[in-house]
Amino acid sequence: MAQKGMISPFEPSLIRHLAELPIISFGLSSFGYDIRLSPNDFRIFKHIPGTVVDPKNFNPENLEQTKLHTDENGSYFILPAHSYGLGVALERLEIPNNITVICIGKSSYARCGIIANVTPAEAAWRGYLTLELSNASSADCRIYANEGIVQLMFLEGAPCAVNYEARKGKYQDQLGVVTLARV
Repeated sequence: MAQKGMISPFEPSLIRHLAELPIISFGLSSFGYDIRLSPNDFRIFKHIPGTVVDPKNFNPENLEQTKLHTDENGSYFILPAHSYGLGVALERLEIPNNITVICIGKSSYARCGIIANVTPAEAAWRGYLTLELSNASSADCRIYANEGIVQLMFLEGAPCAVNYEARKGKYQDQLGVVTLARV
């Protein structure tokens, strides 16, 4: 299914090196698929005195665009200690009606204090996942673009009676940029 458009671009093997440089792996794994973080959009929550983050009335000013850095190890964003950021997947997903996808953090990041809190991609959902990342450590952490960021785990069942597309889910067809909270 992935080779037929469920994941695009699709990498049929687990990639651990690019041009001799070790990377955080992406591509097809044993029982899942590791997607990459896009270099195009990463935002960090910032404190604005007197404001409260409200999922029913999200203020985009609560997020600050983050600079993409590059050195001999690759391109990366810096997620400050004890902060929360939003990124977007490099791969576009088109989930079939009989599949739901759970997204879990990769161990390379988990061991650095990064928690991935990505919501499921439900049956018949399409678009680029917005990735929610929390830095629980007391140190700033690099989050590498164009490298693995979360693993997708696929659950197959009977086709849904009412899938994400049929119920007109509010996050259908997300673009390749961070999508803010909607009601």
